[in-house]
Parts: sequence; C-alpha cells; structure tokens
Amino acid sequence: MSHVNKPKRSTLKLLTKAAASSVLITKAPYVFSRTTTTVRVLGTHVTLQEVLRKQAMEDLGINLVFEPKGSASVLQKASMSPTSFDLFEQWSNSIRVLWASGSIQPIDKRRILHFDEINDLCKTGKLHPSSNIGAGDAPFKILHVQKNGELGTNHTNDISFLPYVHNVDSFGYNTDHIELGRPYETESWGWLLDNKNKGKVGIVNAPSIGVFDLALAAQGQGLMSFNDIGAITNAELDQLFDILFELKRQNHFNGFWTSVPESVNFMKSGRVNIQSMFSPAVSQLNGQGIPVRYAAPKEGYRGWHGVMCLSSATTGRVKDAAYDYMNWWLSGWPGAFIARQGYYISNPQRSAKYLNQNEWDYWYQGKAATTNLLGTDGNIAVKKGQQRSGGSYEKRFSNVAVWNSVMDSYDYSLQKWYEFINS
Repeated sequence: MSHVNKPKRSTLKLLTKAAASSVLITKAPYVFSRTTTTVRVLGTHVTLQEVLRKQAMEDLGINLVFEPKGSASVLQKASMSPTSFDLFEQWSNSIRVLWASGSIQPIDKRRILHFDEINDLCKTGKLHPSSNIGAGDAPFKILHVQKNGELGTNHTNDISFLPYVHNVDSFGYNTDHIELGRPYETESWGWLLDNKNKGKVGIVNAPSIGVFDLALAAQGQGLMSFNDIGAITNAELDQLFDILFELKRQNHFNGFWTSVPESVNFMKSGRVNIQSMFSPAVSQLNGQGIPVRYAAPKEGYRGWHGVMCLSSATTGRVKDAAYDYMNWWLSGWPGAFIARQGYYISNPQRSAKYLNQNEWDYWYQGKAATTNLLGTDGNIAVKKGQQRSGGSYEKRFSNVAVWNSVMDSYDYSLQKWYEFINS
C-alpha cells in the first residue's frame, strides 16, 4: 500500500520476541465446504468465542475460522503476514502498528449498515460533553483515514477499523484476601505495587497495555509522576522500569499472563490475589463463586476499544463476506451477548432488545440487579442486589485516565518491557 511505510526492523524483532513468549492457539478444528466462503479471523480470546462463531455462521451462511492467540502473538502475526488472515480483531493500540506495516486496508464505512448508529465515543471521543477524553490514542484520533493516507480526526468515508466492542479496564482483586474498597475513592492502581500484596500480584504480558497498568500503579503509589501518561518519554520509562526491576528482584510479582483463560487460572489457583484483568475473566470467576472485585480506580481507568480490521490481502467474495461479518457484529445479538461478560457495543440501543430490562439496567445503567444474572457461560455472574463496579456506561467512560496506545517511545518501551519480563 502506497500510504504507509514499513515498520522499523527493531520493532518487528521485538514483536517476534513477544510472540515467542506468548501462548499460541492455532488449531482450526473444523473442515469446511469448498462451496461456502470462508473468512479467517485472527484475534484474541476476548471475542473469538465458539458461541459467537457458530451463531454468525448460522446467521450469515459463511464459514468462519477463528484463530485466537495471546495479545503479542496476534499483533506480531498480523503485522508481518497479512495473507494469513482476512479479518483481525484486537484493540485500538494495534492500529498504528498495523497501518504502518501495510497489513490492513481501509474499510468503506458506506458499506457498514449501521454506521450512523455508532455512538460518539469513536466519533468525538466523548459519550457526554463533560466526559474526560483520556490521554493517549483515544479511538476517534485514529479512526478516519485522511486524504494524505495518515490517520486522524477529520471524518472521511474510509476508516481504519470497525468500532464495535469496547470497555474500560482496571485490576481485579479477591475480597477474601484484600479488603473491599470504595469505587473512585479508595480503590487505586497503586495497590498493584503496594508492599502488602507482595508475591501475589499478576500483570498482563502485553507491552502496550501492561506498561500503562504499571505506570498508573507507580503514579498511584506516589513512586513517580508523568508529564503525559499517554506519551511516556524514554527518560520516564527508564525511571519506571528502575522501580519495576527492583520490585521484581524482591519477588513482588508472581506472574505475567497472556490470555483471559490464563488470568482466570492465576486467580482461581490462588497464585495471585490482585492482578491486571479483563472483564470476562472477572465474570467467569464470579460465576465460579470466587469473589473477585473489578476495581473502579480513583485515578481513572485504562480505556480500550475493540477494532475489527480488514487485511490488505482480502479481496473478492471473501471481502464481501468479511463485510457481512462486520455488519453482523452491529446487528444486535452479538452486542447483547458480550454485554453479559461486561463489554459494551458501539450501537447499544440495537442490542437493548436482546437484553431483558434487568440486564440492561445492570450492565448499561449501573443499577442494582433485581434478579441473578447469567454470564456468557450460563453460570450466575451477578447476584441479586449487586451493582456494577464503576456504575453506568456513561460514568465509566467519563473516567478514562489513558487509552491503550502506541506511543512515540513504543520501540523503546518494547525493549524495556521484555528486559523486565525476562529478568
């Protein structure tokens, strides 16, 4: 593609190193008919779930091959091998890397049937005029393809990704071992680096995510501060990792997970009492009777936006089927499904009719559950009387401290991250 430059060799080397340390799941256990169009979807366990795959194939009459991997492996494969996938599903911090590598092509938003229904989070950066946009790569900054081939805020007909699943992330903690805090008041990222949790802390092994969790933790614990936490400088990274290396030497951390199932195992086994977490893992653990609280940190959340991207190598019938699958995600049922694991969809009103009033009130409005609520696994994820940590959709996204981002110091952050992980 003429509008991009190839990524730096050092970045690809570090991404390859990332892949080597991640858990790979590459099986495609189904054999498909030659007469039916097959779409290969590369992504993470967050959205590449079997229930979704089967429902989409039934609704669309296409074959779907899901290839879920750990975060670093997904990005490494997608950036180096666009012919290996048709659609890519991950988070907005992958966009700059994929766009620079030429691995993805623009999506014609005129082919997205419900694009007009997509809310303002990806269009202006705010669900409400008083919302805090948050530092770093807020999705509206990298959605639209500009006339010069760069990504920016001026609205055009070409977009770099389909805005669909999104959420705010924080950390989870087991209330059997850590006293229950108060949302936005006492719960703090600093708890991840608090000495009282020494030896029982887990961190996500994804450099463009984990570095922000730990930066927020260091700042929350009063160990250092940042001029702009969405654009951490090399000098600030040096200071941050000096702190982290020393903590690691003291055995403060007990693991670095690469996938949602692994994070569930960390907490379920008692290996950790507090860790970086994604909402589906919290839902699964609560469904298994393990009292994990998803914090609403007083410093604000780390925000992320799911991205669905079209491979630069996808053409013809497969490309048409890929558009069908993208449109399916905004059709209502998928958004309701992922709401039950704590995630939001970009056009929530279309999904509302697939949720009962109690589900809508709990997941989107932040109201107390009037009955037990089931998660996507069929287990009780929310008990009657519980209220969602952090409150409503609007309130949670009004408190974003920083978005998953690829900073100008990205290459250096990768280098420091893998030195840290492998030390």
